[in-house]
Amino acid sequence: MEDRIITYGGQAVIEGVLMRGQKAFAIAMRAPDGSIAVHEEKLAAVYRSGITKIPFLRGVILLWDALGLGMRALTISANTQTGENEKLEGPTLYLTLGLSLAIGVGLFFLLPAALGGWVEHLLTPAAASGGVLPMPAPVPAFSAVGLWVGNLLEGVVRLGLLVGYIWAIGFMPDVRRLFGYHGAEHKTINAFEAGAELTPESVSKFSIEHPRCGTAFMLTLVLLSILVFTALGPLSFVWRLISRVLLIPVLAGMAVEYIRWTANHLDNPIVQWLIKPNLALQHLTTRDPDMQMLEVAIQSFQSMRKAEQELAA
Repeated sequence: MEDRIITYGGQAVIEGVLMRGQKAFAIAMRAPDGSIAVHEEKLAAVYRSGITKIPFLRGVILLWDALGLGMRALTISANTQTGENEKLEGPTLYLTLGLSLAIGVGLFFLLPAALGGWVEHLLTPAAASGGVLPMPAPVPAFSAVGLWVGNLLEGVVRLGLLVGYIWAIGFMPDVRRLFGYHGAEHKTINAFEAGAELTPESVSKFSIEHPRCGTAFMLTLVLLSILVFTALGPLSFVWRLISRVLLIPVLAGMAVEYIRWTANHLDNPIVQWLIKPNLALQHLTTRDPDMQMLEVAIQSFQSMRKAEQELAA
């Protein structure tokens, strides 16, 4: 069971599903003519290197590579729908990935940090002034409280932005279909881990929740940021922003290890209680798939398994 937990994962793409193993990945996509197109490829050597055994560091490096792989997969699936052959790789891939991360960091980390710093200054006479926001006159009566309230408020705003963003995009028709394929990916992996037959009828009976989901990672990252940033106490406005960026890899490594640990201890009642928020949030990022979506997810999983077996031969 542990080998299965560590080995297999996936991601929804445009009208399809990516399934990833230790040596290979496969993308199955529903083409405009109704057929299923499959793309198979060997994974980068980093997935088989010794770095995958180093706690915390492995999470950061594999996460960065997985983000790049995910963007390539989205491009491949988009090309299947349009019939074009646009490539996203090399410098172009990492420039696109870097810009996307910069926007995400600005929205989900720097904006809440700026708001938290503004409130901290309002409540704490000793707080550093300056920055991009106009600072109000502090209120001395709240001096002791203000040292922590700003950081706590920052975390709450960050959590609200994450949940609100996911909830809002879920109303878009294309995103709703993407979330349907996300549900198909979860059901397929859950069926495999349960030893069930991989047919649409059998797989449809399984849950759309999965403890190793990327949604669980994002929520864990945000909750850890509340604890870590609150523990930092008061910082100048500039150092507040710098610390939020510098600590993202640390938080990512912690989140990955937490997800791995909970996934390996699902029989523990305490772990079952701890992962409830992660599973609950997945109801915003998944939808019950139809049989055609399940067929695509199963084809992706089986193609990935076949590719892994051929590489092992």
